[in-house]
Amino acid sequence: QVQLVESGGGLVQPGGSLRLSCSASGFIFSGLNMGWYRQGPGKEREFVAEIDRFGVTKYGDSVKGRFTISRDFAKRTVDLQMNSLKPEDTAVYYCNSNPPVNHNWGQGTQVTVSS
Repeated sequence: QVQLVESGGGLVQPGGSLRLSCSASGFIFSGLNMGWYRQGPGKEREFVAEIDRFGVTKYGDSVKGRFTISRDFAKRTVDLQMNSLKPEDTAVYYCNSNPPVNHNWGQGTQVTVSS
């Protein structure tokens, strides 16, 4: 029974920061690459960031230099530090493995960037 629970979203002004957290259970966390994804209004879900089982990271072009992904193997958590937020970052943010397992998507956490 896989569970992925995202938290930390909210309303922030442009240029602000948020830190999201994903709590994972029900699978061998240390054996998988993990990622963050997002889906904005009227858009398809897109890749945001990945961290593999060695701690090596990758980022989507739209967030590179602004977001940082990290993981804690003991706590089974994946965090996303988001800085210099822009209105176009507004979306529901999800965590999953990378590549994602389709039936494991959780409810996500809403991030709204607005003045």
